[in-house]
Amino acid sequence: MLKFLILWDIFGRNWRRLVKKFLPELKKQYSPDFMIANSENMTSGRGAVVKHILEMKELWFDCLTWWNHSFANLNDNETYINSSDSIQIRPANYFDHPEYPVPGKWYKIIEKNWKKILVINLLGNSFMGWHIYNPFMKVDEILAETWNNFDSIIVDFHRETTAESYALSEYLSGKVTLVYGTHTHVQTNDEHILSSWTAMITDIGMVGSLHSSLGQKFESRIPNFATWINIFSAKNEVDMWPGLVNGIYVEIEDRKCIKIEKVRLIEKV
Repeated sequence: MLKFLILWDIFGRNWRRLVKKFLPELKKQYSPDFMIANSENMTSGRGAVVKHILEMKELWFDCLTWWNHSFANLNDNETYINSSDSIQIRPANYFDHPEYPVPGKWYKIIEKNWKKILVINLLGNSFMGWHIYNPFMKVDEILAETWNNFDSIIVDFHRETTAESYALSEYLSGKVTLVYGTHTHVQTNDEHILSSWTAMITDIGMVGSLHSSLGQKFESRIPNFATWINIFSAKNEVDMWPGLVNGIYVEIEDRKCIKIEKVRLIEKV
């Protein structure tokens, strides 16, 4: 049996601290074989620098995914994310031009303890405001490498709508082990295992402030929502309490998901 601990959207400095604080407790409780996290907002709320990626690697995370802020710190991390030992991957369905290759690896194969795991990161089509390659077609292209090559296939789907999450999970039912949605920063209550033994959840949530707007103070977010003018810059805030750790714990046996459980820890103030 394979055991996965997946934490999502580690938002800024204070919440990197929260991962370090709660990870020993989570490891003791779940004894995970593999750990995955997201570094989309890990460095001051915008992307991740190499220092912080390696910080997560030292905590034994096997893979980090990105979202629509993938290249916010490209001047710092481009060499690392292109390297063979990088644990950081970026969404697979950017358009790749032969003369202008997109930096970074677009999926990761993890080989550990005689097991082989495939992690795929995708961006959604609906309302994301990006010109991207169709995620349904892209995941099919990746899976053409054949299911039998892997003990487990994990898909992180960064999207705006719950409908698209459900559609992709049904589309990949029986082809992958787990499909989870990300992006809203709010953990949903719909985790379940499909009849094909593929597990899904619409959104894992985030590691950040419990009472916040995407991990930021309401004072810095409300002006933009109220006016729709993009002149009010939302700033990452690191002093908002209490802190929240969201994630999921998954058990996989014979390429089938047999358990999916939400993780939700609130820091005592």
